[in-house]
Amino acid sequence: MHAFRYAAFRYLFFARLLTVLGNGIAPIALAFAVLDIGGSAADLGFVVAARSVFNVAFLLLGGVLADRYSRSLVLVSSSLVAALSQGVVAWLVLDSSATVTSLALLGTLNGAAAGIALPASSALVPQTVAPHHLRAANALIQLGIYSGTVVGASLGGVLTGAVGPGWGLAIDALGFAASAPLYLCIRAGAIQLKTSQSNIVQDLRDGWQEFASRAWVWAIVVQFTIINAAFSGIVMVLGPVIADTSFGRTGWGIIVAAQSVGLIAGTFLALRWRPRRDLFLGTLLVALCALPIFLLSLVTTSPWLMAAFFIAGVSFGFFGVTWAQSLQTHIPADKLARVYAYDAMGSFVAIPLGELAAGPLALQYGSSQVLLFSALAVVVATLCAALVPAIRQLDNSPRLNAHPPASP
Repeated sequence: MHAFRYAAFRYLFFARLLTVLGNGIAPIALAFAVLDIGGSAADLGFVVAARSVFNVAFLLLGGVLADRYSRSLVLVSSSLVAALSQGVVAWLVLDSSATVTSLALLGTLNGAAAGIALPASSALVPQTVAPHHLRAANALIQLGIYSGTVVGASLGGVLTGAVGPGWGLAIDALGFAASAPLYLCIRAGAIQLKTSQSNIVQDLRDGWQEFASRAWVWAIVVQFTIINAAFSGIVMVLGPVIADTSFGRTGWGIIVAAQSVGLIAGTFLALRWRPRRDLFLGTLLVALCALPIFLLSLVTTSPWLMAAFFIAGVSFGFFGVTWAQSLQTHIPADKLARVYAYDAMGSFVAIPLGELAAGPLALQYGSSQVLLFSALAVVVATLCAALVPAIRQLDNSPRLNAHPPASP
């Protein structure tokens, strides 16, 4: 764990961990808060969607800000805005004065802050460690995110049942507030834009050119647009429906938990196993997520599904580390956050599209047929990506094209 020798990395790791823990609690607490004030399922969908829309809408602005200004200060600002918005939400819920409209409006503010923060937090990693410790740093950050999400979700259920959703939301606000001074302590050098006189529109164009000019970047984003729509969108909607008529809700919860364990295991695998063409290997491995989709279409027993979802989690965990290292190793430091923003847009937009399409498609063609087609789409998307020469040839050996990191 040599990455922890760097003070800047330690601050980044724990700041993101606090944020993730709070964000694991928040969705559960918010859902019950909406229901407690008499909101319907449609009202809950409206509140959640408001946050998601603004999250995606502000990603590109976040990429520009993170490439133009100090990334640590961008994160401090976004954390304070998120803390304020969630603090007000918690106050309204505890005061029993919350409405669906007020929760949705405050959710847009929180979503915008999260959208601005994501490119900066991802692009800041190579500024906190030496290049030869970059893979370990990405693996540790990813482990913190996965572990924090699982623990946060568990705490969310316990807190909401024990003391009510308002206190769960208050803890989320405290997590954001506590992360701000940690980000402020990061003493990483500022990235200098090559076109310092450019405007936001020009910055976005430059970022798009960097994104579109690299076949290995846009090909994998296209691949994951399809995979996210199928796996994170369609499966996560049809899975609970199928569970209700077969192996039960508890079984589905255990199956999803098996995927989370797989994500952690895959991250450890990436930390220990470092093949030279790791991005190509990681790109191929994500085809394994077609296996649980296929088995779900057959409505097989839950132990088989648990194993399949675990394997899918391992493939996603391994790929996540190799993808982060590839971007941070080969993308110029002054454009990295904008490339992350375009990557995130391609990923995030696909998930609600899959969620929205799942129900109507299942009614029209049947859940089994939709899932079979989704599994096939994953395999085809992966094979097409694997045929791209730039992906097969990419070498992730450490190099010094990133800004020098902060001192240990």
